[in-house]
Amino acid sequence: MNKISFKSISILIIIFFVYSCKDVSRVPVPVIFDTDMGPDYDDVGALTVLHALADSGEAKILATMSSNMYAYTGPCIDVINHYYGRPDIPVGSPRKGVTLEDVHKEKWAEALPAKFPHKLNATKDAEDAVVVYRRVLAAQPDTSVTIITVGFFTNLAALLQSPADNVSGLNGTDLVKKKVKYLVSMAGSFPKGREFNVFCDSVASQVVFDKWPSPVVLSGFEIGKEILTGKDLVASNVPNSPAKEAFTICLKQDDPAGRMSWDQTAVLVGVRGADKYFGTVRGHMITSSDGSNSWRDDPAGMHQYLVWKTPAGQITKIIEDLMMHQPVKK
Repeated sequence: MNKISFKSISILIIIFFVYSCKDVSRVPVPVIFDTDMGPDYDDVGALTVLHALADSGEAKILATMSSNMYAYTGPCIDVINHYYGRPDIPVGSPRKGVTLEDVHKEKWAEALPAKFPHKLNATKDAEDAVVVYRRVLAAQPDTSVTIITVGFFTNLAALLQSPADNVSGLNGTDLVKKKVKYLVSMAGSFPKGREFNVFCDSVASQVVFDKWPSPVVLSGFEIGKEILTGKDLVASNVPNSPAKEAFTICLKQDDPAGRMSWDQTAVLVGVRGADKYFGTVRGHMITSSDGSNSWRDDPAGMHQYLVWKTPAGQITKIIEDLMMHQPVKK
C-alpha cells in the first residue's frame, strides 16, 4: 500500500512538473490585421502567414481591415479568410481615404475574387473599420491585442479620434491604451526616409505616430527589401491558393527571383516577437507633412525599429514555408 501511494505521488509530481513547465508563449496572440492589399501583393503573403500562424495555435485573428478604398481590397481579404476556413472574421474598411488601383498588367486583385469563394463584393460594402475596431477591442481583455498594420494609417487615426459610444464609454485613444498591447507596423525607412505606407496618408500617419498610446514596433523599408519570397511558392506542388495565384501572376511581371517582402516581416514579428529574429533600436519616429520620417533615439521611447540579427536568407525561408501553408480541416 505504501509502495502504491509512493508511486501515485511520484506520478502526480511528474504531471505537475510537466504542466508547470509548459511553454506559455504558445498562448495565441490576439491580432487585428490592417492592410492596403493592392496594388502590392506582399499583403497577400502577409495575411497567408497570419492564417498559418493561427492554424499552428500561435495567433487568433480577431478582425481584418482594409486601409484603403480600392474596390478589390476587401474582397481579396475575404477570399483569404474563406480559403483558410475563417469566413466569419469581420472585415472593415474606411469611410473615406486613399483609393489605389492595381498597377499590374494582369489584374491579380481582380483575379482572386473571380476564382475563389468569398461573400464581400466590394470594399465599400464592408463594415466601417472604426466600428469594427471599437467593438472588437472592447470585447478583449485589457492590454491583450496586437494590431498589425501593413498599409496606411487611415483607420488607426480615425480610431484614435473616435468618441465614446454605446460599445464603450471610452474615447478611441483611451480604448487603445486600455486594450492594445502592441502596434506592429510595416512603415517608415530608418533612420530616415520616405516610405509608401507613411506618405500615402501622411495626415493620418502624423496623428498615429504623435498620439498612439501603446508601444510601437516598426519593420522599415530596409528590412523587407532584402527578403525575396514567392519563387518557391510558385514552383511548389501546393494546389492553387490565393497566395500562389497572386504571386504566379505578378512575379513574371516583376522579378521571377521573388518579391520584396515587407509586410510578412511585420506579421512574423507581431506574432512571434521581434527578439526571436531581430534586434531593435528604441526611440521616437517623427513624421513630416510630406510623409517623410526621421528618428530620435531614446532608450525610454515608445517606438522601436527592427535591425538585422538573423540572416535574411533564414527569414526568407521561414516566410516562404509559412506562405505555402495549406488550410487545416476544421
